[in-house]
Amino acid sequence: MHSYIRKFLPALLLVFTFTVAKAMDTTRQPVRIAVLLPLNLDSAFTGYEYKLTNTKIPQYFLSGLEFYNGVMLAVDSLQKENANIEVWIYDTHKANQSLQQLTGIMQPLNFSLIIASISNSAEQRIISAFSAKNSIPVISATFPNDVYLENNPFFMMVNPTWQTHISAVYDYLVKNYRGRKITLFTRKGSMEDRVLEELQKLNAKRAINFSTVVLSDNFSDNEVLSHLDSTTQNIMVCGSLYERFGQGLIKTLNTNGETYSSVIVGMPTWIGMSGIEGSNSDKIQIVITTPYNYLRGGAFLDSISNKYKALYYSRPSDMVYKGYGMMYHFTKLLLQYPDAFINKSSDAAYTVANAYDFKPIRLSQTSFIPDYLENKKLYYIKIINGRITLQ
Repeated sequence: MHSYIRKFLPALLLVFTFTVAKAMDTTRQPVRIAVLLPLNLDSAFTGYEYKLTNTKIPQYFLSGLEFYNGVMLAVDSLQKENANIEVWIYDTHKANQSLQQLTGIMQPLNFSLIIASISNSAEQRIISAFSAKNSIPVISATFPNDVYLENNPFFMMVNPTWQTHISAVYDYLVKNYRGRKITLFTRKGSMEDRVLEELQKLNAKRAINFSTVVLSDNFSDNEVLSHLDSTTQNIMVCGSLYERFGQGLIKTLNTNGETYSSVIVGMPTWIGMSGIEGSNSDKIQIVITTPYNYLRGGAFLDSISNKYKALYYSRPSDMVYKGYGMMYHFTKLLLQYPDAFINKSSDAAYTVANAYDFKPIRLSQTSFIPDYLENKKLYYIKIINGRITLQ
């Protein structure tokens, strides 16, 4: 069996009967928290027998596993602080059990908080409906979409929508390149049209000067370079979330980086995308927006990293930090403000890495209550000389 999985096996098997973390304080009822995440355990085990490859763990399995490990590291920290909590872990991708059935199992348990790593819009619809029906706050840790969200002021989206990212991109351009020529490279597509429309709406007062160039998916270098100026720094925006299009732009610009000085502002899909670091981008500058701040390090993140390395003999991924940060930050706020948790959700008192700025979103002007809450706090990642930094 793969050594990585062998190390996790005892903990993973607990999930089938739920993982419960109880504090030492028994003078009052513990606060009950549910963590929903795609562990895909049935695809990895038949009973106690591990059935995945011994050479490489599939990414679909690894992401949920690492989020889980981050959560459990946070649970360990909370227990050491005598937090009066009870944590239940649910595999949302368990075979022969729908998410609707899972929420039925959760119904009588009176959870005070749900932390969810949602995989798709169908899952979001079910979890949001359960949250609204039972007035349970949900921290949506990763899914950046507002589909099927309505009339639920308990639903809190950590990873913002693409519109919020586009707004942050526009703010960055106004702040840093007002008065400069800016070129938007895009492709044909409904999503690309929406991105362009959003930028045009933000730019209705012509705060910046940008022109649009529509390229085919198999564009040539010359189709890009003909819009650049070798005598000045070129400022560009990628207007498509399609990764291969973005990778093609980066390759063209970097290949010709000694002739054309270039800064390109990318889409949020570029985070973790291959081809954006090292020699792939060492002759250009790249800017990307992100709600997650795991690059600066610091004592807290270093301690998490050291614990993880000691336990699992590997470096933690961003999913580990996400699991830890969501579990620790929001649990501490829930314990301190049990009757005002949502109003205090942006409080920075227990920040692990990234701050939050949750705002009520109303999808219709006639909405009486918020349809959901969205984190509007974004950071700007810069890649310079092929190396990632954070503003």
